[in-house]
Amino acid sequence: MFMPKKLVIVLFVFATMPSNAQEGAGLGTPISQQNLAPWDISIQPNGDGLPPGSGSVEAGEAVYMQKCIACHGVEGSGGPYDQLVGGQGTLEQLQQVRTVGSFWPYASTIFDYIRRAMPFENPQSLTNDEVYALTAYLLFENGIIDEDDVMNSETLPEVEMPNEEGFILAYPTDKSMEEMNEI
Repeated sequence: MFMPKKLVIVLFVFATMPSNAQEGAGLGTPISQQNLAPWDISIQPNGDGLPPGSGSVEAGEAVYMQKCIACHGVEGSGGPYDQLVGGQGTLEQLQQVRTVGSFWPYASTIFDYIRRAMPFENPQSLTNDEVYALTAYLLFENGIIDEDDVMNSETLPEVEMPNEEGFILAYPTDKSMEEMNEI
């Protein structure tokens, strides 16, 4: 049987390749749990992953005035960056106002986002207590919690957001699957 010269060369190259080529490029090393922990800061909608700490509306207002007002305006009314307060009832209109109070489905997402990304010029620089306090302040300004409510890992997941039903979970939970089966 006659084989073209190019095919013979290709077969020779593959036949003589070292067997460890299938192990990968050999770059890097697996990350340890200890090195991964500082980066594993995700908070789930049900509150899983929330750290220890707590914050009041009053403390949140003080942090807001110091670290947030320049970008988000007085009482979250909007500045050079997004408006954080208001917009309730606008999601069914053409001119929607998507804020923490009108659009976001879970209070835990507010905490997660602030802790991960704010303040813009120095993300992840806030303490857990400052993040809980800012979350409490924004929830209060949006009329979702009372002024004397304190947010922590137990109270924050209990907050019912106005647009919680406006989202479909990408990864349904057992509870959401049960609810879908009841329909």
